[in-house]
Amino acid sequence: MDTNNYLEQIRNRILSSEAGAVFVLSDFADLADNSSIRKSVSRLEKAGTIRRVLRGIYEYPEYSDFLKENVAPSPHKVAQALARNYSWSIVPHGDTALNLIGLSTQVPAEWTYVSDGAKSKEYTFDNTVIRFKCTANRDISKLPYKSALLVQAIKAIGKGNLENNDIQKMSRLLSPEEKTDLLSGGKYMTSWIYDAVKLICNEGAVI
Repeated sequence: MDTNNYLEQIRNRILSSEAGAVFVLSDFADLADNSSIRKSVSRLEKAGTIRRVLRGIYEYPEYSDFLKENVAPSPHKVAQALARNYSWSIVPHGDTALNLIGLSTQVPAEWTYVSDGAKSKEYTFDNTVIRFKCTANRDISKLPYKSALLVQAIKAIGKGNLENNDIQKMSRLLSPEEKTDLLSGGKYMTSWIYDAVKLICNEGAVI
């Protein structure tokens, strides 16, 4: 298959994605060899189909009719793309976790994630900072993503600070099956976090 055919397949995959999607080169590994992918992505960037966010990280821009310009790349999508690129497992941490589950409307000054990568890393683009903090693998690999996200949110709120409104909001995020999974993962949690989990899974009921 010639380069133009590779280019067309990669372009079609990008254009079939939602605006604002973020890609890494390995997302196209099933379509072409690495050299052809790099050449195609470079041509698509020059054509304005995608834009480079970081080295090896590209976005299919989302245009705002209201702003009359492309909106800024989503830090969370960029973080997920970086994790795919390096084969990391990540979970939002601190204020980032609270923002993503709707417990805080404040945009984080830094988008922070716990990661099972070999070391902590930091990336900056458009005045946005994404930080990955390495942690014990068991902290993020023993629970499904959503359960791990809620645990990180509980940690961010702090011991004894969970309010009824927080409990209700987090409870509504989970299906009955997800609540069962979260409760069964209690052996991996400290006792005060597990007490908070039980309140969330039972919607504040006394256990």
